[in-house]
Amino acid sequence: MAKDDVEKKWNNIYTTQDQAESQLEIKAAYVLQEHAFLLPKSGLALDLASGLGGNAVFLANYGLDSHAWDISQTAMKKLQAYCSKNNISILTEVRDIEQQPPAANSFDVICVSYYLERAIVKNIITALKINGLLFYQTFIAEKVSDAGPSNPQYRLQPNELLTLFSSLHVLAYQEHGTVGDVKKGLRDVATLVAQKRCAKK
Repeated sequence: MAKDDVEKKWNNIYTTQDQAESQLEIKAAYVLQEHAFLLPKSGLALDLASGLGGNAVFLANYGLDSHAWDISQTAMKKLQAYCSKNNISILTEVRDIEQQPPAANSFDVICVSYYLERAIVKNIITALKINGLLFYQTFIAEKVSDAGPSNPQYRLQPNELLTLFSSLHVLAYQEHGTVGDVKKGLRDVATLVAQKRCAKK
């Protein structure tokens, strides 16, 4: 899909959402909330493909210098309005991440939720500073509900998230798939917390 088409698609989604500005979906991803104790006390944090910026808000409230990037101008405007109303400092940017991925060694924390573009995985890894943390959560192929994308390209295969980020040190990983009692556990998604460490000599 061309950049203009992608931007238009997401602008339409955020424009037509039946939500009051004060009720934006600002809830952070489960993986970030559950493992916030691993966050550094200070540093630069990026909510990549942020949408309405739930992760960015969480990171800013935690005390990090928070950035939010998304291709949707509508989403960024809504996030800016929310931040202004609630006195939250977040640097927002309308950005095509596939064409302009983050620069090398630029962030202490990167959070990605419900976005999957395998072509920029290496860029995400290199964008982390040494000891930087990645928080990742997105949909998997082994689903138990209809939540998430219908296109299988945007769903992870079993343990694929571990493979994609195999050069990082895994701190936490969850992928329950369809095993056991599907009414319990974390279903439909995989979550990863991983750290970039110095290469062993």
